[in-house]
Amino acid sequence: MVNKLQEQIIPPVSRLRCVTSQIISCMPPNFLLLDLGMAISFATIAVPSLLNASEGLSLDETQASWFGSLSYLTQPIGALLSGPIVDYCGRKRANFLVNIPHLVAWILMYFAWNLPSLFIANALLGLGTGVMEAPINSYVGEISEPSVRGALCTVTQLFTSIGIFAMYFLGTVVDWRGAALISLVVPISSMAFVFLVPETPVWLLFKGREKEALRSLCYLRGWTTPDNVREEFDQLVEYSKKLQNCAICESLHGQEMKEVCEHYRMNAAKRSLYKCWYVMLGKETLRPLTLVMMYFLFFVMSGLTPVRPNMVNICGALGMSQDGKDVVLIVGVITFLTSLVVIALIKAVGKRKLAISAMLGTAISCVGLSVYARGNLDDSVYSYDTETFPKETSAVPLVLFYLMAMFTGLGVPWVLLGEVFPFRSRASAQGVAAASNYIFSFLGSKTFIDLETNLKLWGAFATYATFGFLGAVYLYFFLPETEGRTLQEIEGFYNTEKWRVFPDDPLVNYFKRFKRKKYAI
Repeated sequence: MVNKLQEQIIPPVSRLRCVTSQIISCMPPNFLLLDLGMAISFATIAVPSLLNASEGLSLDETQASWFGSLSYLTQPIGALLSGPIVDYCGRKRANFLVNIPHLVAWILMYFAWNLPSLFIANALLGLGTGVMEAPINSYVGEISEPSVRGALCTVTQLFTSIGIFAMYFLGTVVDWRGAALISLVVPISSMAFVFLVPETPVWLLFKGREKEALRSLCYLRGWTTPDNVREEFDQLVEYSKKLQNCAICESLHGQEMKEVCEHYRMNAAKRSLYKCWYVMLGKETLRPLTLVMMYFLFFVMSGLTPVRPNMVNICGALGMSQDGKDVVLIVGVITFLTSLVVIALIKAVGKRKLAISAMLGTAISCVGLSVYARGNLDDSVYSYDTETFPKETSAVPLVLFYLMAMFTGLGVPWVLLGEVFPFRSRASAQGVAAASNYIFSFLGSKTFIDLETNLKLWGAFATYATFGFLGAVYLYFFLPETEGRTLQEIEGFYNTEKWRVFPDDPLVNYFKRFKRKKYAI
């Protein structure tokens, strides 16, 4: 009778209202990613104007190569710093602070008066981009429900695509200085949105702030009352209590730890060092970290990322039937549209099938570009020398290039980054994984000129195709399906012995049916 009376008194929260509150809470990370997309694509619009410019600032071929890849070199530094910042300041406050490097960078880029100031501004863009990673992925992963987490993580990537498209569009209407000045609006907006959203409940519980955690969860589940979120809150409280256990030996938390745990008697610095070492090298962290880093390696080196800084000139070198700047703009549109498609595809087919299919599609597109370049371009064609570009144009490389951009946009490594790591190491592991992505991006961008010099354009794209095929094989054997799983389920899964696939994963069920059919008498 009492339960029925409570159900009548407490109205249920509509699903739309619940999801809307989570979407609004994701706006600060979304604007961070909008800024990130603009930062990583800035070199694409700046290099053509700066390369051998007749007046103002000018870059030669080597300087242009370094300018295009420099931000990737400083991004890992920012990514490694992002984990400690998030753990110390909290997810919400970190989302505010990480905007500062880009504020300084865009101002310095606009006023750049010589090459050192230009390169420092680009290095700051990379540093700011790297330091954004852990706040973005930690916040979105921890505030969202399992049923919508994949979609919300994909929406954040949609804002990256919007940022890329916005920068490519700005490159067609203003010069690179004007684009830098306009970009200042984004970090300022992101900082303003932070004041409208709560801290994540898990982090608040970990810090012992239960009342604030409950208010935060009520906000995130549709501005509801504590009674409507009591069950989920109790589960989070139970989970947070386990997080208080000793990270090294899993002894009990609270007062009992003083008696039973020898690590409690260590000095604080030594205990922190032991804890960091144990947590980061534990199988529940090391296994997903290896997966994400390998995924980033194959994702980055399978086509679009290495050619992005010099994309305009590469389009001309391949003899495309469209102007290079127009191609770059359409690539931005394709990236945006594929981000929209991914939101629906993740719910329909899951992350595993989508990731493998996207990697295969990218590899096949690179094979097509390699075959075309081998059969139709002279050995003298060099993307850093416009005088060597072919006079005849064709739509074939244009279509293949757009296909490569489309399949690259269907990749989901950043979505995995927000959900596969345990709470204790989440921010630090996300920082390390993001740092690896930027290191691979730097190596890919910086070595493109060497690949083209030694192997020509066809050899460069053949190399990227090889990475794509190897990546598809790796993901087939090591990427589990995480769609619809809670963060606690994923954490427990990587802590088991048979961790490559979930027990009820379709891949397991397929092999079981195959074995039964094969050995049936």
